[in-house]
Amino acid sequence: MIVVMKVGSSDKEIEGVIKRIESAGLKTHVSQGVERTIIGVVGQIFPELQDMLEMLHGVDEVIRVSKPYKLSSREFHPLDTTVKVGDITIGGKEIVVMAGPCAVESEQQIFETANAVKAAGANILRGGAFKPSTSPYQFRGLGEPGLELLARVKKDVGLPVITEVMSTGDVELVAAYADILQIGARNMQNFSLLEEVAKTGKPVMLKRGLSATVQEWLLAAEYILAQGNGQLILCERGIRTFETYTRNTMDISVIPIIEKVSHLPIIADPSHGTGKWYLVIPMALAAVAAGADGIMVEVHPHPDLALKDGAQSLTFTNFQQLMSQLEHVAKAVGRHIAGSSAGAKS
Repeated sequence: MIVVMKVGSSDKEIEGVIKRIESAGLKTHVSQGVERTIIGVVGQIFPELQDMLEMLHGVDEVIRVSKPYKLSSREFHPLDTTVKVGDITIGGKEIVVMAGPCAVESEQQIFETANAVKAAGANILRGGAFKPSTSPYQFRGLGEPGLELLARVKKDVGLPVITEVMSTGDVELVAAYADILQIGARNMQNFSLLEEVAKTGKPVMLKRGLSATVQEWLLAAEYILAQGNGQLILCERGIRTFETYTRNTMDISVIPIIEKVSHLPIIADPSHGTGKWYLVIPMALAAVAAGADGIMVEVHPHPDLALKDGAQSLTFTNFQQLMSQLEHVAKAVGRHIAGSSAGAKS
């Protein structure tokens, strides 16, 4: 349920509505626009509540929300959410680029990659210290030493860091190093983990599950938002279908769908979305054309020697090519790459 306040309603009227809702044992979520304020009502709603609220001073109308996800819906929050990471804004006019290796392998590898992607225009460094693997015999990350390397890179190269957290026991450790906490596809419905990362107060990126519907994805997002952490970014990384030629099926259509039904920013990951390096550039361009707020791609100095996901990693040269083409597509849809000279002129 949402309460739409009248244009020009006073702070006292808004506060009165909030107090009445909370006195009924319900929670509120306030979204203040330029002209109107919308108050979302969260909890077990009783039938008489709508009539009760409509009688309060300053209330224009009370609308029942049909969707099972509340806090992530546009009905509750009509304005786009933006997430700040240092000087970077995710979800605005700028396209944010997250780039780096799938996994942190060594000091030389991560420093070389960080310098290369920054020089090409990347805004955020991605790199896994803890890595999920289908097989327990594959490389599963360096753990805390990998986090320490990321922290050194952040300090020396000057790029914020996004890295994955896989268990509730690691949340505090990873949060001490990362600027953005990533929830991987396999953990999208690990509800205890979602609540723990939310409690850190840090930005969170929630990847879509391997076979998750839009509704399941947004309901998972509710677990984070319900903890009071609104710094949430969604990430489309491909879904599992009958197709075996690609690693996953990159669902470009979900980008405008999310923008229609949710206020949360959405990032596209064409590396995991396809599993093939030569498909990363065209899918990244398509994602930005479809309205993505950014992309996340894997870049490695020597993909053929990578300990993890080399087949879907771009070389430094290929990443430079992507960045060059990306600016043209962004401009065509009225946006620009964060930190680019084109953005500075606009």
